[in-house]
Amino acid sequence: MRSGEQGKKGIGMLPRANVWLVLWCALILIGVASGHVLAQDTVSYDDIEFLPVDGADTITESAAVDSVAAKAPATDPEDAESQSLWAIFIAGFIGGFAALLMPCIFPMLPLTVSYFTKSSHTKGKAMAQAVLYGLSIIVIYVALGLVITVIFGADALNSLSTNGIFNLLFFVLLVVFAVSFLGAFELTLPASWVNKMDAKADKGGFIGLFFMAATLALVSFSCTGPIIGTLLVQAATMGALLGPALGMFGFSLALAIPFALFAMFPSWMKGLPSSGGWLNSVKVTLGFLELALALKFLSNVDLSYHWNWLDREVFLVLWIVIFGLLGLYLLGKIRFSHDSPLHYLSIPRLFLSIIVLSFTIYMVPGLWGAPLRAVSAFLPPQSTQDFDLYTASFGGGSKAGEEVYTGPRKYANIFHAPLNLDVFFDYDEGMAHAKAVGKPVMIDFTGHACVNCRKMEASVWPDREVYSLLRNEFVLIQLYVDDKTELPAAEQYVSELSGRAVRTIGNKWSDLQASKFNANSQPFYVLLDSRNEEVLVAPRGADYNAASYRDFLQAGLAAFKK
Repeated sequence: MRSGEQGKKGIGMLPRANVWLVLWCALILIGVASGHVLAQDTVSYDDIEFLPVDGADTITESAAVDSVAAKAPATDPEDAESQSLWAIFIAGFIGGFAALLMPCIFPMLPLTVSYFTKSSHTKGKAMAQAVLYGLSIIVIYVALGLVITVIFGADALNSLSTNGIFNLLFFVLLVVFAVSFLGAFELTLPASWVNKMDAKADKGGFIGLFFMAATLALVSFSCTGPIIGTLLVQAATMGALLGPALGMFGFSLALAIPFALFAMFPSWMKGLPSSGGWLNSVKVTLGFLELALALKFLSNVDLSYHWNWLDREVFLVLWIVIFGLLGLYLLGKIRFSHDSPLHYLSIPRLFLSIIVLSFTIYMVPGLWGAPLRAVSAFLPPQSTQDFDLYTASFGGGSKAGEEVYTGPRKYANIFHAPLNLDVFFDYDEGMAHAKAVGKPVMIDFTGHACVNCRKMEASVWPDREVYSLLRNEFVLIQLYVDDKTELPAAEQYVSELSGRAVRTIGNKWSDLQASKFNANSQPFYVLLDSRNEEVLVAPRGADYNAASYRDFLQAGLAAFKK
């Protein structure tokens, strides 16, 4: 009877607990989005072999390159890195609060607080111990982030975003994390580690508190491991040197604050919901989200190597199924073996399922080409869609009387123009055509793994005035800096800027962007005068305000006509 009563009590707490569930799941979705879209995407020279450059002890640039670079103040790299670091910190902070609601950590809150209040004879001492305990949590997780940075180094972290092998490993890793959260198994550390930490935690004093925090980190690994792993993957692929450490700081800060505050003010514990089946619901929900996120990394590999496995409609079908199943799970129509019985559906849980299922239905028109601007940054390019009614509505072709390029277009067999625009994929070929027709050039340094590039193509370029300018007034050259297609042997060379062998199409355009425009972020839009290859206006990165982007294009056009 007693266990039955406890079960009813746990279920009775579901309405209040589901308010937490709604809040944290919403924050997690926002955090994932901010982690991908807030910062400029960056790439570096991956898959490039270091070779000596004969007679080149120092890097030299031609006078022409110097003049162009001087007139092309790129997007402030410190600004872009600052945005990236803030995105990582916010994602880590949200991940820390999500971890707090895991079954491995939430029940430990009252136990830890009880330890502080009972072992301290004064309130002041309890508060001091709580602060030291919280600081110990922060030190442990930040140290983990620093170790990751030291092991990989800045260059390696920066190259992870476009490296095919790493993206494939990240995909597998996130799938394993998702399966763990869904209940197939638990990721645990060796019991001997936990026992050693626990034994040292009994020593008391600061050392005891530190090892007590270390014990928490080890015991809760089955719940926090997937969140930490996902966070470190995201931080690493953003390319910021301090990303892993800052992400871990945000994570540990969010984790430490509740333990410290509840230890200082034990009466607040009365307002917390009781542990119950809702904790596992949070865990399973995160499992579905991890599974959806994993597909993005697989898509990066698929696009870079032109496997053509994960086209836009295939990606969408998988997301529709994943979020549809999540909606059914929240409604209680799907149960896993470790789930508690759901005797009734609370109002907050109902509203959360409505949101998830509405999002699922929102994606369905994308199977016929709808742009889906809310999630366009995460999807493969529109050009990978087989049946696309949306792009067909843009028409194509050139204005009457305009000279049309009729020769074979280089790389047209592996790249596809967005929105039926007339696009060149080779710098020299595009510049030659622009000179012939007397138009300015817009170079779009882009990438397969660049989420901001996809968002620009889906939400800004379709604007009526922007599209008209791109189609009628400029010669558009798209250069993919992360493509893995190998160049013919005759076209491979050694970069004067880096001293590295340039072997792929992506290497070639990445080297061009870095050497000629002193930038390595994508998207990166450069407006050039086709007559002398000089920059018309300051280059620009992602700008989701269509009016502002239109003004940028018009300013370049006006400068060209002068």
